[in-house]
Amino acid sequence: MKYQVMHDTESRLRIRAGQWAFTKKEGYGLASLLLNQDFIYEVYTSHKNGSITIYYDQNNKNKEKILTILNKITQDDLTEAEPTQTQISKEITDDFYLKLSKMIVRRLLGRWFLPMPIKNALTIYRALKYIWGGLDSLTSFRIDVALLDGAAVTGALLQKQFKPASSMMFLLSISDALEDYTVQKAKSTLKDSLALNIDTVWIIDENGEEKQVSAMDIKKKDKIKVHMGDIIPVDGKVIDGEGMVNEASMTGEPLAVHKTIGKTVHAGTVMEEGNIIVEVYSMNKETRLNKIIDLIENSEDLKAQTQSKAEKLADSIVPYSFLATALTYLITRNPSKALSVLMVDFSCAIKLTTPLSIISAMREASDNRMMVKGGKFLEAYANADTIVFDKTGTLTNATPKVVEVIPMSKRYERDEILRIAACIEEHFAHSIATAIVKQAEEEGLKHEEDHSEVEYIVAHGIVTEYGGKRAVIGSKHFLFDDEKVKVTKTQEKKIIQKAAKHSVVYLAIDGKLEGIICIDDPVRPEAKQVINELKNLGVENIIMLTGDSESGAKASAEALGITQYQSQVLPEDKSRIVEQLKTEGKTVIMVGDGINDSPALAIADVSVSMKHSSDIAREVADISLLSDDLYDLITLRKLSVGMLDKINTNYKNIVAVNGSLLVLGVMGVIPPSTSSIIHNLSTMLFGVMSTKSVLNNDSIEVEAIEVADTS
Repeated sequence: MKYQVMHDTESRLRIRAGQWAFTKKEGYGLASLLLNQDFIYEVYTSHKNGSITIYYDQNNKNKEKILTILNKITQDDLTEAEPTQTQISKEITDDFYLKLSKMIVRRLLGRWFLPMPIKNALTIYRALKYIWGGLDSLTSFRIDVALLDGAAVTGALLQKQFKPASSMMFLLSISDALEDYTVQKAKSTLKDSLALNIDTVWIIDENGEEKQVSAMDIKKKDKIKVHMGDIIPVDGKVIDGEGMVNEASMTGEPLAVHKTIGKTVHAGTVMEEGNIIVEVYSMNKETRLNKIIDLIENSEDLKAQTQSKAEKLADSIVPYSFLATALTYLITRNPSKALSVLMVDFSCAIKLTTPLSIISAMREASDNRMMVKGGKFLEAYANADTIVFDKTGTLTNATPKVVEVIPMSKRYERDEILRIAACIEEHFAHSIATAIVKQAEEEGLKHEEDHSEVEYIVAHGIVTEYGGKRAVIGSKHFLFDDEKVKVTKTQEKKIIQKAAKHSVVYLAIDGKLEGIICIDDPVRPEAKQVINELKNLGVENIIMLTGDSESGAKASAEALGITQYQSQVLPEDKSRIVEQLKTEGKTVIMVGDGINDSPALAIADVSVSMKHSSDIAREVADISLLSDDLYDLITLRKLSVGMLDKINTNYKNIVAVNGSLLVLGVMGVIPPSTSSIIHNLSTMLFGVMSTKSVLNNDSIEVEAIEVADTS
């Protein structure tokens, strides 16, 4: 590909290949091609001038890799594709700014070049929409913002105050455009959170063999194999197997549902346990999930709670505006003074600044690599007084390491215990299983398939047959309570002595404890500071939940300075604990990353998933962190609190300024035209202030601290 570098910074590269270099859909294909690289996290293309903007992890070698890829791209590589969520979001934003620019240019050109009679005629023409809206509210016996707007515009026209009427309608049109934009953004984000991103599926052919095919090639009556942890790609009926399916994305219920032969499953739900074969009923646009997405497209109930409150507040002020106008006229008998009161529309500024503040905060979250699925989740995050952490993968890096392997009898040596454990655990991508397999590989302990098919029991362990005997590996609760494995006094003493500070995996064969594997998963270096900072920011309760042993959980809690924690917690226990906290009147943030966290994520007031979370955790979470940094939780708190502070400050300023205008208008100090001009200018000023970055001051403070630390 021939191109020219237009802009080059440490983490952003913009090149231009020229007009006609690629079509719009080929641009999406180019973006997909580049996003396959781990170090590239955002790509935007424009087919109009052939530009490609690439955001990547800061590294000179990464830039060289990008340029190498671009140099190798040929015409044959330009395949069409569908846009990603970030591309759709950017296009919605670009369209909004284009629409806004056109509105401003039209207004300026009209004011400068059109003769007065034509300007007045256009003002009357544009006023018809607001007058009609006011009449509709009046005939429906609604005292709302539409009625006030219609009355104010009508009053101004009757008084031949064309400029104030035109300015007021201009601001109202901007407010409407902002509202449309926030709804479109909310729809887009919510649709993306529900949409399936599945490229391939496992299909059972006529010979009963399992093979991987493209998801686009699925037909009705095909038989699809769904493995544990997979997102179900179709609507269909279970014809073989059984398992637990999390339907939170479909029903909102956090607890998994048991599915057996004959039961129906839906696209977008997730297999938490077991494996099933599904006969396809419907796929793609015909699925129940896509019908829900279609409903979302036509839904208007997507505004942030704060925005809805602002609109209700605006409506609640309307009767007082009419009352003040009527009293002013009755007392003064001066239509001009009454109109001065009517033209000061509190609702206009409130409706304009609130969505602007929310949009600004969501954009700033996106700039800091955090995906927020709606303004109401930022509000909940700001108001939360309790945060519940899953330990593994959240407070730790989910890279546990085997520190000791201890035989518990004379039947098996130390290396044999590790070899057997690795042989069984290699079938599962759990972090502890990975640690055991990795340790065996490092020690050169080769193992063959000496066991039968394994059964994984979520948050408990694994059951299989090894050498013709029942073998179980997992938690203490699983082996000793569920499997009734016997432990001798000597073994119990050894466990207490050797495993006091570690998480422990237990291995039993033929009902007898044969070995324990001690594992450490060090906490993230920044975790303690993040927890302290969250406390300083008003999060009163910090709670850690983990399926680890009491000794491992206690060691982690002490290292982090957490006083509230629970060990050996099952998935259903996590959701129960979160529900209990909510019933106590607490507003709860749940932070997690695994399949077993999904019930608690679904039930929390606001949930956050980490960068390397499971598919289901990302699906259920309200906010997704796109960088692997716990400090993002602090950034998010400052951003969300700052958003609410900004909205509340706007309310106070709007009341102060417009209240002053009311008093001056009633006293006859200023005429309606002056009142309208000041009102409109102040509204625009508040709008501009609403777009101001919340985090700028914080980032300056952080930089100052870093400079002080390094000096």
